[in-house]
Amino acid sequence: MSDNMIKYNLITLLLIILLFPGQAYGQDGNGNITQGPSKGTLVIVGGGTADSVIADFIKIAGGKDVPIVVIPTAEGSNSYNQNSGGASTFRKLGATNVRVIHTYDRNVANSDTFNLPLKSASAVWFGGGRQWRLADSYNGTLTEKMIWDLLNRGGVVGGSSAGATIQGSFLVRGDTKNNQIMMGDHQAGMGFLKNAAIDQHVLARNRQFDMFEVMKAHPELLGISIDEGTAIVVKEGEFEVIGRSYVIVYDGTFWSREGSELKKLPDSNMLFYFLRKGDKYDLVRRKVITSR
Repeated sequence: MSDNMIKYNLITLLLIILLFPGQAYGQDGNGNITQGPSKGTLVIVGGGTADSVIADFIKIAGGKDVPIVVIPTAEGSNSYNQNSGGASTFRKLGATNVRVIHTYDRNVANSDTFNLPLKSASAVWFGGGRQWRLADSYNGTLTEKMIWDLLNRGGVVGGSSAGATIQGSFLVRGDTKNNQIMMGDHQAGMGFLKNAAIDQHVLARNRQFDMFEVMKAHPELLGISIDEGTAIVVKEGEFEVIGRSYVIVYDGTFWSREGSELKKLPDSNMLFYFLRKGDKYDLVRRKVITSR
């Protein structure tokens, strides 16, 4: 290839990146990038939480003495005590400063008094249950804003099962009738992980094909399904897998440790692949970046 042709190709590539940045950085047609918060960390757990994952969350949050707020609202109980929503597990693992807060009343969620514990918190944890209860109680309220403020000062937001799904922008299994409807009457999560749909209990409940319904309707989204006792730790544009099982990624491509040249793969709209502990993923470019 001549020097002029090389220069022409480089200039063409540069123009494509400048004029159509979404083609290079995993954006949808509206320029939305899949990424976590610019500051802070997300710990998104697929349910059936192992103590080791909670211990990792405490460590990421800053240690056993940092203030942690637990929100058990997804469970749907009439009332909660200071051991609800996994708070007792945090204390069992040595956390010394755990506070449970809860309301189903959006007026309360908009009050300064209710949100006072979030002002000094280093971490927030959403317990399991039904994610639509979290959306009904907190989406668009002062509580949600305070959690964003926590992230913006470098804090950590974690959650298991429903507390995982609520962290995505699209709320899967958000229907009030049952948890088998993938695209229900609640479809807006809190969006801590932008342009993404998050499912949980995936292998334990044979849910690995359920995400395709969402991907077909919203191909711009990144689909992430997380098994029990497993989590992704999100920092800005990357995540790393921790825990004992697997995370499934739905990004329209296929990846394998042994390569895929000899594999007979289905169409791109039916592809997914597994990541395990230690694997890392580039959310912005939508590709595996390191693996064991």
